[in-house]
Amino acid sequence: MESSEKPALHKLTVFRKQFYGFLFAVPFLVIFAMFFIYPFFSGIAVSFANRKGEWIGFQNYHNILFNTEFVYQADFLRGLGNTLLFVAISVPLLIVIPLFIAILLDIKPVGYKFFRALLFMPTVFSISAVVLMWKRVLEVETGFVDAALKAMGLGQIDFLGSQPWAWISLFVVTVWWTMGTNIVILGAGLKNIDKTVYEAASIDGASYIRTVFSITLPLLAGQIVVVLIMTILASFNIYGQPLLLTAGGPDRSTQVALMVIVNNLFDRPYIAASMALLLGLIMIAISLIQAAFARRGKD
Repeated sequence: MESSEKPALHKLTVFRKQFYGFLFAVPFLVIFAMFFIYPFFSGIAVSFANRKGEWIGFQNYHNILFNTEFVYQADFLRGLGNTLLFVAISVPLLIVIPLFIAILLDIKPVGYKFFRALLFMPTVFSISAVVLMWKRVLEVETGFVDAALKAMGLGQIDFLGSQPWAWISLFVVTVWWTMGTNIVILGAGLKNIDKTVYEAASIDGASYIRTVFSITLPLLAGQIVVVLIMTILASFNIYGQPLLLTAGGPDRSTQVALMVIVNNLFDRPYIAASMALLLGLIMIAISLIQAAFARRGKD
C-alpha cells in the first residue's frame, strides 16, 4: 500500500513544481502575447486588407512588387535597394575589421585591455547620442573634419548632404558604433583555440599569416557564422543612422526600407504592413540560406 502511494506523491510534487513554474512564467507570456504575438498576426491580417478594412488577398503585395503604376512601389523598391546596398557594404566591413582587431588584441599587446574596453564602449551608447556626436564632427562649417580640411588647405566637403560622402559617413558611423560586439564574440572564439596548435605550426615553419588562414579562420568558423548572421539581420534593420544623420538625403539616396515603411505606417497601415512582411521574408530567406551553408560547412 505504501509503495503505491510513493509514486503518486512523487507525481503530485512534480506537478506542483511545474505548476508554480508556469505561474511565474504567466506575466511574461501575457506581455509576450500583447506586444509580439498579437501585433504580428494583426499586421499579417492588415496586409491582406485595403483602406476600408476589406479583404483583398495578395493585392497589396502584387502592387508593391509588380504594379509599376502603383504610387508607393518606387519608394519601396528604392528603399529596399538602398538597404541591400548598405548590407552589401557594411557586413563585410563589420566582419573583417572586428576580426582583424580581435586577432591583434589576442596577441595581448601593451594596453590591450584598455583598447578592448575603448572599442566596446560605443555599443552602449544610444543611436541618438552617437549621431549627435558624429554630426558635430561631420557638419559643414562647424564640424571638426571641415575645420581640419580648411587647416590643410583642402576644399570643403558636405559629408551629410552629398554623395558618395553621405554613404561613407553612414558606414563609418555604423562600424564605429557596432563593431565592439563582434570584436568581443570573435575574441572569445580566439581564446578557445588551443595555443599548442600555433606552437606546432611554428615548429613546422609556418608563417604568422599562414597560421591565420590555415588555423585561426577555420577554427573560428562557428563564431564567424554567428557574427555574420547577427550582422546581416542588424544591417537589414538599419533605421536610426540614416534617419537622424542624413534624413534619407540627399534626394532620398540614403532612404532605407524601414524609413519608407514608417512613412506609410499611420496613413496607410495596410501598405506599411505589406512592405514590412516582404522585408521580413527577405531576411528569413537570407537567414535560411546562411544556415544551410553553415550546416554544409560543418558537415
